[in-house]
Amino acid sequence: MTDPTLERWRLLLGEAGGACLGGQRLHAQAAGRDAAMDWLYGRDEDLRRRGVRQGGTGESILTTFDWLDDITRLFPKETVERLQRDAVERYEIHDVVTDPAVLARIEPNPVLLKAVLRTKHLMNPQVLGLARRIVEQVVRQLMDELATEVRSAFSGTKVRRPGRMRSARDFDMVRTLRANLGRYQPETGKVVIETPFFFSRTRRHLEQWQVILLVDQSGSMADSVIHSAVTAACLWGLPGVRTHLVAFDTDVVDLTADVDDPVELLMKVQLGGGTDIARAAAYGAGLVDQPRRAIVVLISDFYEGGDPHRLVRVVRDLVAQGGKVLGLAALDEQANPDYDRGLAQRLADAGAHVGAMTPGELASFVAEHVGR
Repeated sequence: MTDPTLERWRLLLGEAGGACLGGQRLHAQAAGRDAAMDWLYGRDEDLRRRGVRQGGTGESILTTFDWLDDITRLFPKETVERLQRDAVERYEIHDVVTDPAVLARIEPNPVLLKAVLRTKHLMNPQVLGLARRIVEQVVRQLMDELATEVRSAFSGTKVRRPGRMRSARDFDMVRTLRANLGRYQPETGKVVIETPFFFSRTRRHLEQWQVILLVDQSGSMADSVIHSAVTAACLWGLPGVRTHLVAFDTDVVDLTADVDDPVELLMKVQLGGGTDIARAAAYGAGLVDQPRRAIVVLISDFYEGGDPHRLVRVVRDLVAQGGKVLGLAALDEQANPDYDRGLAQRLADAGAHVGAMTPGELASFVAEHVGR
């Protein structure tokens, strides 16, 4: 029986790793896995130069449809998703998401959603209809996950008066200590609490706030575009919140009319192109009715193709008028940013809050300010 560890090395290295097995042949399932990996990674020139996954010199008899069928049968789900991601992102095998036969049976996931957004301009109406199924299914899942966080964030706001409902999260430490200081015990260094105080959480009438999401739709921001659309949809219609969503590259497109339908919104997004962040920021500033009741969220990698001086000036003016400006280098589940730190620092110096957030953290930020 083949040693599993040696077999994994053979699968990793491809045919060049045959010596790992000491002349033994791969069993049927492992041979199928090897062929599927060779179909994908055998086209990688860098791996070929290093003697790894050299692939064959003849034309492959596997179609993309066959390959997807094979990997679904041969590999666990997390490996299938990784292979699909490499196919569409690393090797740009577009027929993974433009072949109707493939789209009709493929399992929707976030990787394929991003691929659809990048390649939908290549699709005919029939294929676009099938691709929409991927968008709808993944968006529905993301909406269900985020909606719970948004409801929790907006479940009530803290009011500084005693409450009847006693909960650890609503404990008013400052008021409790002040009221019980007379019971301080020097020998133990402790205050004996006789009367604890708690905040009340109420659904009081909230003044209207504007939340303006300005989303960079350059290719590197695909994750943030998706999560911005879902976040905007979850914020839409909440008491005290009026949501706008604007996508930009070198042009600015106001998508607010479609905020309540994130699927339609994402189907209108065009990923790629240049970046004029200053122009988008100026447009967002023009939407503001009451600066002290506005949160402008600029979601971008901050690699400015326009006028950085104008961008800083717009942000500084918004902050000076009392507006809240968030500069987010990423808005996704991982919140792992890749951005121009120099320009981001200039925006922070102008008064913006700069960083990265998950959609749930953004919802909590908005709820905290709306509830004040």
